[in-house]
Amino acid sequence: MRVIKNRKDIQRFLKRLSERSMSLERLKEVRQVVERVVSDVRRHGDRAVRRYTERFDRVRLKDFLIPKAEIDTSARRVDRGFLDALKESARRIRVFHEFQKEHSWYFSDNGMTLGQIIRPLHRVGVYVPGGKAYYPSTVLMNVIPAQVAGVEEIMLCVPCHDDVINPWVAAAIRLLGIREVYRIGGAQAIAAMAYGTETIKRVDKIVGPGNIYVTMAKKMVFGDVGIDMIAGPSEILIIADEHANPEFVASDLLGQAEHDEMASAILVTDSAALARRVRTEVGRQLKGLKRREIVESSLDRYGAIIITDNLMDAVDIANQIAPEHLEIMTRSSGRYLPRLKNAGAIFAGEWTPETLGDYAAGPNHTLPTGGTARFSSPLGVYDFMKRTSIIHGKKASFKALSDIVERFADIEGLEAHGNTIRVRKGKV
Repeated sequence: MRVIKNRKDIQRFLKRLSERSMSLERLKEVRQVVERVVSDVRRHGDRAVRRYTERFDRVRLKDFLIPKAEIDTSARRVDRGFLDALKESARRIRVFHEFQKEHSWYFSDNGMTLGQIIRPLHRVGVYVPGGKAYYPSTVLMNVIPAQVAGVEEIMLCVPCHDDVINPWVAAAIRLLGIREVYRIGGAQAIAAMAYGTETIKRVDKIVGPGNIYVTMAKKMVFGDVGIDMIAGPSEILIIADEHANPEFVASDLLGQAEHDEMASAILVTDSAALARRVRTEVGRQLKGLKRREIVESSLDRYGAIIITDNLMDAVDIANQIAPEHLEIMTRSSGRYLPRLKNAGAIFAGEWTPETLGDYAAGPNHTLPTGGTARFSSPLGVYDFMKRTSIIHGKKASFKALSDIVERFADIEGLEAHGNTIRVRKGKV
């Protein structure tokens, strides 16, 4: 990993990090493919979904819907130890998200009743990726908040290699009691969820991660349906002082770098001694990793150890990057929490590795990336709710506000707006 001390070099690295993305040419190519897929699925429905699934995934679909019996059979292949882990993780996720519930509210002002009606979305589609790996944790993290919110219809799209659903994913689906599961993936699955086909009923919102084609498709259908976020490559930033355990720091950096070549893993410290020890430890742990080539590529491109004059400067860098995952390994983590304003999730203390948040702690692991933590939040129950304002006025409240409304309408040149007031004034 590179070690950066000079302020100009630090800013140069941060600029490069902020521009982390595919080349414009590659993005243009992806966009063209996705536009064609989305357009075809809108026009031709199931036929287009079948064609693109065979072309991209090399799977010839017979039936889209995965029967409950097939899910149950696949789930039974999972060992008891993993089932126990799955159940405990699901329990913790549900308990955490129960605290995010919102309720309708009302109040009176000058005889007028005002408020908001809080309702769950009716139908949500969850995309569960299945390209390079399988993610039962994605099922838990995306479905449970929707269930807590009270979403009536939850459906899943799960790409299946050789047309067979993965046992670990099936176990998570079975545990949560989801019955509507389709064996399709890619941009064609996003289009099917967004616009519907002969087989698949359209949804109100799409959530869940995916590759660049899935992400581009979500971006393209946004506006016709809701989406959770545009997720980019994974990232971690660790703030550590001289008291941090270099073995822990190195393992957490490597744990994030193994996601893919675009992942970012950064240590920011005021200790040159810790920087040296972590760099050595990264090299030692790297030797035994199965995904070594991916990790090395990630660290070479977007990994760094940044040495600052003090930890307050480290906090400023963290706020500038707004990382998906932010770990604090300092003697007193509480000292820095009030100043850390931009992060998807904060993991305080050396016994809180980011992986606890991935699988078992309870908070959602679907987090804003690429600096969007400046204005975005983790996936939560609130993402599956909608708010409708309610205004109930009487004659007295109309009289109290009529002159104000009439003046605004006249200033903005909206005569018909003003007439809605004038026609009533004579009836009061």
